[in-house]
Amino acid sequence: MHDSRYKETKQGFYWLCRSDGIEEKLTNNFPFLNVCYCVPSEEAPLRYNIKGNIDALCRLFGACCPIESLSYFLTPSRILYENAVMQEFIPAKVGDSFGPTWWTSWFRVTLTIPKAWKGEEVHLVWESDGEALLWRNGIPVQGLTKEGEKISYVLTEKLTDEEPHSLELYVELACNGLFGAGQGSMISAPDPNRSFTLYKAELVVFNRDVHELLIDFEVLSDIAKHLGIENQHSYQALYTANKMVNACDVEDRSTFAKVHRLASDFLQQENGKSQHTVHAMGHCHIDTAWLWPYEETIRKCARSWVSVLRLMEKNPSFIFTCSQAQQFEWVKSWYPGLYTQIQEFAEKGQFVIVGGTWVEMDGNLPSGESMVRQFLQGQRFFQQEFGKQCCEFWLPDTFGYSAQLPQIMQGCGITRFLTQKLSWNLVNEFPHHTFFWEGIDGSRVLTHFPPGNSYEMKCKVEEDLSTKIKIKADPPIRYHGSSPLSKCDDAFRMRWVKQSSPETFFSILEADTTMLCTWVGELFLELHNGSYTSQAKIKKGNRKCECILHSVEVVSSLASVQKDTFEYPSSQLQHLWRLLLLNQFHDVLPGTCIQPVVEDAVKFYEEIQSNGNELLKEAIQCLLGGSEQETGKNIHVLNTLSWERTEVISMPRLEGDEVLALIKVPSVGFATVTKPLVPPHPVIVNSQGDGSVLMENGILKVAFDSSGRITSLSHLLYKRETIPDGCCGNQFVLFDDVPLYWDAWDVMDYHLETRKPVSQVVKPLEVVCPGGVRGSVRYSIRISDSSKIRQEIILDACCPYVKFKTEVEWHEAHKFLKVEFPTTVHSLNATYEIQFGHLQRPTHRNTSWDWARFEVWGHKWADLSEHGFGVAILNDCKYGYSVHRNIMTLSLLRAPKAPDATADMDHHQFTYAIMPHAGSFQEANVIQFAYNINYPLHIVPAEPSVSASSFWSAFSIQSPAVVLETIKQAEDRQNALVARLYESHGSTVVTWLHTSLPVKQAIWCDLLEQPMTIKPLSITDFQIQLSFTPFQIRSLLLTF
Repeated sequence: MHDSRYKETKQGFYWLCRSDGIEEKLTNNFPFLNVCYCVPSEEAPLRYNIKGNIDALCRLFGACCPIESLSYFLTPSRILYENAVMQEFIPAKVGDSFGPTWWTSWFRVTLTIPKAWKGEEVHLVWESDGEALLWRNGIPVQGLTKEGEKISYVLTEKLTDEEPHSLELYVELACNGLFGAGQGSMISAPDPNRSFTLYKAELVVFNRDVHELLIDFEVLSDIAKHLGIENQHSYQALYTANKMVNACDVEDRSTFAKVHRLASDFLQQENGKSQHTVHAMGHCHIDTAWLWPYEETIRKCARSWVSVLRLMEKNPSFIFTCSQAQQFEWVKSWYPGLYTQIQEFAEKGQFVIVGGTWVEMDGNLPSGESMVRQFLQGQRFFQQEFGKQCCEFWLPDTFGYSAQLPQIMQGCGITRFLTQKLSWNLVNEFPHHTFFWEGIDGSRVLTHFPPGNSYEMKCKVEEDLSTKIKIKADPPIRYHGSSPLSKCDDAFRMRWVKQSSPETFFSILEADTTMLCTWVGELFLELHNGSYTSQAKIKKGNRKCECILHSVEVVSSLASVQKDTFEYPSSQLQHLWRLLLLNQFHDVLPGTCIQPVVEDAVKFYEEIQSNGNELLKEAIQCLLGGSEQETGKNIHVLNTLSWERTEVISMPRLEGDEVLALIKVPSVGFATVTKPLVPPHPVIVNSQGDGSVLMENGILKVAFDSSGRITSLSHLLYKRETIPDGCCGNQFVLFDDVPLYWDAWDVMDYHLETRKPVSQVVKPLEVVCPGGVRGSVRYSIRISDSSKIRQEIILDACCPYVKFKTEVEWHEAHKFLKVEFPTTVHSLNATYEIQFGHLQRPTHRNTSWDWARFEVWGHKWADLSEHGFGVAILNDCKYGYSVHRNIMTLSLLRAPKAPDATADMDHHQFTYAIMPHAGSFQEANVIQFAYNINYPLHIVPAEPSVSASSFWSAFSIQSPAVVLETIKQAEDRQNALVARLYESHGSTVVTWLHTSLPVKQAIWCDLLEQPMTIKPLSITDFQIQLSFTPFQIRSLLLTF
């Protein structure tokens, strides 16, 4: 049927797809649409695109009027509302710009709604650059951001005479974009002088019925477009859209309801029983810091969450999932009224807490104990604030996942895991979306990767259809998708999409898991492996603070049991731990954040180290007596690790000088040293005429050339050379490091083609310590005109490794510094320490999966062994490794320029070591020696009255396979300690824990410190028998 209304206009023409197959031109009489329809046939390929255009906005927003007055004030700080409203405001107008970057502009908005708008839905439209938070009657009510497509606030859904027509509102405008303020690109360093413009501030009548029609047409158009011409549903969608256009009279709004029913009838058609269901739930992935500082995240949470509450008020079935206890704690502190509302909606089941951790931490670099504390702090916070703990671990965006996470999750009451980051793999497509993930100990968790492969899906038809298509390789069960904050209506109009919750979704999965596959081992992300090295100060701060907090807890625990006057510093330690956990967020610890975030992180590390050292001194003084101010010649040496240690230390002397001494200290205890040990084989140092130096200590014999490289390293007891002929160890190498895009994140495989040895000697090798208990040499080399390396190489008596104390002045651009150790070892796999254990990775590149691991992560050590002999690299603050064939490489420094243009441009100090060993690395105690490098002995001058040597050990373990990782006061129990142990060799072990403390009861508990049984363990002669399976983590609750 032809209609005279359909005629070409100057604005252009639009094709209408007729049910009889005839193409017609559609006039701009339908201004809320921008339609290009064509009959879907072989002769005329399917073409369509429905979207709101400028005219649509005119129809969406009807009558409008300006606000009465607008004023503002600028502040460089992020201040509370109560302080802001007391400031002096000056006039402002639409079109003005504000700034600079990271400042805040507060606006006072005075408005009066016209009485003629009675019965209408009235919005305040606020369109500006930056991110805004609208305040009404002293509480935040709506987040507003042009980038986030949210530019209006509902003043009233239906204006009445009784409602106030004159209002005073405040708008808090953050002078930064949704993704920071990158200069030229999103991840570039921020532009400090950016300005932010106010484009619109007015009152409008909102046409809800037009809004509904826009969504209907958009959904139908997308269904037709993305299902394709081969799908009958596509034809039906176009046919329905055509009927809607024919039925719609824009001059008669009463026709809109009929048009809407046409769409509803189509969208409510039942799916077949074999069809998948997409479970959609709201989620807002808020990085705790990234391209913006920590403080701005607090406001991002408020803007996002208050907007969510507005959606929940309109839609009681809308469910929003939210993780990260730290963000809740911030909102509780800064926005208590908003926080109370969140708790109320959480009680209703709409605001759903997930994750169970303090932040969404990096999945690779935190220590095992740090990962436990992420869950301990997170789960305790959620229990205290919301009356429940999380059942799902929620970590959608981190750069790989440790193979110990399944066990840690299970120990913290979590059996479900959701992420999607492996969809970013650069080389191999991960084969599953729903599966069991099994850790190195055999623990399994049900895991789901949303098939949409994104953590910021907009819930468009295209994404939902893509979700259904991508799951074809998995079993026929239901799948989870994410939804946005404000465009849920699109998806929820489709029968295969349902609003759901994590509990509902995972319960459906758990009902039948018989067809699910199991993935064993780490979930390695084939991307972002430069993040193991970027921002070396952050990596070092993390490792050092983990070690300090360990020592504070151990010594404080011993002091609290031994001394009635000592009060365990629970609140102080919780504060310091939370700072450390905050810095382990997945864009901070990896070093993929802007400079202000780095500065904040370093400040927090300094606070942890400073306050931690004070707490440690207080605990040591209470436990041992004496202090750094004592002038006696004898010392107490404290060991917080669970094995005996024989090491060379520096002993203070009355004259202020220090003398090197060989001493022995028992496990988890102290030794009072009045006389040092005499080494069975003193270190011998010989300088050669060609500038080279030989050192030997009865275990190792090592030769250095004049530039500090190892030309020979012999294991004397095994009579085995470590360095191949014609090769040199401790060879510094420099690579060009220019990623495709993600600068601080990525190192690409092609960087390996640019290897350049660093060989320009500035100061040749010279002897520093001539032998005895220590031999050492020193030298320096130049990297470039602006960068150089100075290194002291140390061989101590009775020590099985050579230690390299290194200083680097680093001022490079897109370079990567590494150190290489070629070895005489041949093995198909190398071993790397991870949290509470280790795993193997190939040293060859047979497959694409092997090749993708050209740069990998590890913790304190990596080992390359063949039967009977091996070589380990130990370090005190590095995480990046590569072992290819027989060459072991430790990654030292990078020089990315985005998002922090100053990344790593500084003076760096770090230590690494090489340790040849007979037998396996387990038999050679590589694990223990790596701990020793990271956890130094603590030295305190003894009181003058102390004149005799003595020893005391609080704990010791019979088997070297078991590590006593943590001793701390139990949460909420002042008379109890928690001792956390793990099996480190990968073996089944029955062993004994010996303690000299007056333990009354010992019982197994989980990682949240809840008893796992009512039956205590037997304590016989101060010993407790323990059993472990490979890599098992177990915690004891010890009552005194």
